[in-house]
Amino acid sequence: MKHIFKYIILLSLLLLTSNLLAQKNAKTNSTKEEMLFVVRGSVLESETHKPITNVQVFVNGGVYTTTSLSGDFKIQVKKGDELTFAHKDIKTVYYTIKDDESITVEVIPAIETEAVYKRKNSLNSFNSIIDSATVYLKKDAEKSILFITEALSQSNSRKQNAQAYEILADVYVHWKQYDLAISNYKISLQNNTLNEVILKLANAYFKNNDYQESLQTYKSIKVNTLSNYQKTEFHEGLGDVYKKIVQLDLAITNYKKALEIAEKHLIKPKITDLNSKIGDAYNASGKLNEANSYFENALDLASQENKKRAVTEKVKVADFQNENMAYEDEIQLRKEAIEEISELETDTLIDNESALTLQKQNYKIGNAYYQQKDYANAVPYLEKSIAEADSKEDLLVKKDAIRKLSETYRDAGDYTKALETYKAYQEAVDTLYVKMDQEIAQAKRFNKSIAEKQNRISSLESDRALNQSNYQLSVEQSKRQKLIIYSLFGGLVLLLITAYLMYKYIKQQKLANNLLALKSLRSQMNPHFIFNALNSVNSFIATNDERTANRYLSDFSQLMRAVLENSEQDFIPLQKEVELLELYTQLEHFRFKEKFDYTIHVDENVAINAFQIPPMLLQPYIENAVWHGLRYKEEKGKLEITISQQNTDELTISIIDDGIGREKSKALKTENQKKQNSKGMNNIKKRVAILNEMYKDKVDVFINDFKTEGDKGTKVVVTLKKD
Repeated sequence: MKHIFKYIILLSLLLLTSNLLAQKNAKTNSTKEEMLFVVRGSVLESETHKPITNVQVFVNGGVYTTTSLSGDFKIQVKKGDELTFAHKDIKTVYYTIKDDESITVEVIPAIETEAVYKRKNSLNSFNSIIDSATVYLKKDAEKSILFITEALSQSNSRKQNAQAYEILADVYVHWKQYDLAISNYKISLQNNTLNEVILKLANAYFKNNDYQESLQTYKSIKVNTLSNYQKTEFHEGLGDVYKKIVQLDLAITNYKKALEIAEKHLIKPKITDLNSKIGDAYNASGKLNEANSYFENALDLASQENKKRAVTEKVKVADFQNENMAYEDEIQLRKEAIEEISELETDTLIDNESALTLQKQNYKIGNAYYQQKDYANAVPYLEKSIAEADSKEDLLVKKDAIRKLSETYRDAGDYTKALETYKAYQEAVDTLYVKMDQEIAQAKRFNKSIAEKQNRISSLESDRALNQSNYQLSVEQSKRQKLIIYSLFGGLVLLLITAYLMYKYIKQQKLANNLLALKSLRSQMNPHFIFNALNSVNSFIATNDERTANRYLSDFSQLMRAVLENSEQDFIPLQKEVELLELYTQLEHFRFKEKFDYTIHVDENVAINAFQIPPMLLQPYIENAVWHGLRYKEEKGKLEITISQQNTDELTISIIDDGIGREKSKALKTENQKKQNSKGMNNIKKRVAILNEMYKDKVDVFINDFKTEGDKGTKVVVTLKKD
């Protein structure tokens, strides 16, 4: 079966502004109005103080005015608003409102020489051609591209090149040639880096389904360099990408950040849109109450805007109700939408690809009645849909409506009409396929024509780059020869210095590694553990418990072999370390079964194969917990070893015992025991310090009391960071 290429229904909803606190804002409108005031100012040349006319003055990227013939302007603002001054002959200026003071913007004046005059004429010609390309951008792609080609031939600066390629990419975005749009946005950025174009590039990646590229492009932007309106677009775009890759929590977070900025700076064209998108994200995550709340906000705010925006949002909410089988609410909204669409059609041309067509809404009402098994009401709406689709030559909706009508007759038991309607459905399908073939052929011709024009532009750019390269080569040939010689000499010197530094660094690194390995080997196992373990074996032999002695000695030898095997390594896999800890703790528990029980828990979300850990780093802390805390506890104690992962780059290992605590343990020790324990802990500290020096703060150890009263116990938290 052939794929339908062009008639995929795009619900192009202009998801505009909303407000989380819509009712509260309604009550405080009078307060906000009192905060607004009118600021006056002027834009002048810095030296001659001549006024500059037609400078666009934006408030937060939304409401704007222009300067008069005398360079003056006035605009309504509030404290904290950001004004943007934009004009083709000046660099864009940003200013934040502090109070109701007058504003004077001074710019560098133009030097009226003959050369500059000629350049101005060239600039005017370039701007005129670019304006023509913009006019035809949405009307005639081929004509718009021809104007851009001419503009590039008139261009005499990188800035003009950037502007021309940006407009060319905008053309491709509108005509859904997203791969070509991406290429031209990149060329524009090579000539002049602008945040506005980077945002467009990220959006083009998104529309081309290159979600990871889109995400990386958004993350490359320095947010503090964006205007308030651009920050709104930035977070909205991130939300769109995260929603597509089904990271809905991140999508909602970014949508809400965008909504917060839009509400704070009164960027009204975005508030309804963002409320609707948040509702959509909540709906996708299954949080229907939250989704319904945001959709209601969007619906309420859209009703305060123009009719088309209001009916667009009604259709959006009706789709939400359909997804959640609230068919009665859906039918009511769509009936209201049909009345408003009928009014819109008297003034506005609505194409068949729009969601706001009578045939689509009648079809969806009929479908909702069908889902409720209300076949009597479903039939007339499906017939209306077929009639509307037929009159507007919308074969796709006509086909679907006829099929649904056939199913309705079938389920209602009228098999004769069901069969007749099904035959009509087959005829509609055949007609649609013929039309699809024609339109696919037209699309191929259009794409071929676009590709040819793009190749011509690429060839023009290549020729320009080649000519410029040849010119620079002929002018600077002698300088290059000298530069090559100096570069070779400098490179040789740099290579020798680098080799020396690398040799010195490797030598120091090797020395540090050897030192760390030596300390690791010496401090991994406390000597009195080995002594006590052998005494335990001796005790089992003395009591003729050979089986227990053999098993204990086997486990002990397995542990010692593993310790010796790992002694030369700075790090071992976390999985292997957990196995060693289980073996060691099992040996200690074997000797002190009556004193404590233990658990070793590794959280399910821990990427245990992704982390490396110094071998037997945790053993001394477990040994201290058993020998100096749990061994002296009157009742049976508990030792808990937990491994958890807070984020992708950090691992937390907790060793918790409910023993007698550090203070009581210290009081029970002899002077020799204190000295031995202090020496052991100092070795651990030195080992951790060396590790952090070599591996940039990879390990962090925190020791504290586990409880505040009774047997306080001890809590050791080891934080391990990924390389």
